[in-house]
Amino acid sequence: MPEWLVLTLAMLAACAVVVVITLLRHRSASEDEDPSETPDVIEYMTMWIGVVYAIVLGLAIAGVWEARSVAQEHVRAEAQALHEISERVRVYPADVRDRIRGDVNAYVGHVVTTEWQAMADNGKVTERGTELLDRVRADVTDYQPKSDFEAQAYQPLLDQVAAADQARAARADSTAPTMPGVVWFGLVVGAVVTIGMVLALQIRRTPRELILAGLFSALIAFLLFLIWDFDAPYSRGITASAEPFLSLFPDAERG
Repeated sequence: MPEWLVLTLAMLAACAVVVVITLLRHRSASEDEDPSETPDVIEYMTMWIGVVYAIVLGLAIAGVWEARSVAQEHVRAEAQALHEISERVRVYPADVRDRIRGDVNAYVGHVVTTEWQAMADNGKVTERGTELLDRVRADVTDYQPKSDFEAQAYQPLLDQVAAADQARAARADSTAPTMPGVVWFGLVVGAVVTIGMVLALQIRRTPRELILAGLFSALIAFLLFLIWDFDAPYSRGITASAEPFLSLFPDAERG
């Protein structure tokens, strides 16, 4: 199901629940009930519950957005390290240079065409990707420099291999959702309590109040969906992209 459809249904459902509960409550209310006599303490509690929940929602959104930004940075660091390897081997003999560049291109091609989809579907990187990166490492580490110029390039190349491996490991760790289950429990319960307190204000059945109550509940549903959408940096909605790989290795998608 498309995510925009999930969001639309969630917002409509939140509106419908609030409107239905309001109508049912209005029908079951006693004839002498006066909605204008809501105790001041309820209004005060409703205000502070809304404020506290808004702060919690803001922190949650900031947290998942930061996690997405960090995940994108892992991709950029990995792509940049591989690009440095591909460029710095120019000082090596042609056969060694071409072999290393070929293995780097094979790894990048696998990442953007196969592994990226595997991260979205399964939440983890592929064993094949690990094998291809190990091949690049073996290419670099097994070569014995034949001149001082090649020897000077050798250690920086090893450093870039280590940087790529570290960035790949960080990317693998970022595929899982970042929000713990207990936080989701608090967000959902907080939404129920916040909307419930609005109903406790004894809103009437006027179109204006029903529209405002529906919009308020739809806004909370939208913010919860936004947190859920950002929670998995590589598999939902506005995800971290493979653009750093594609910009540095334009032919990667053909691999």
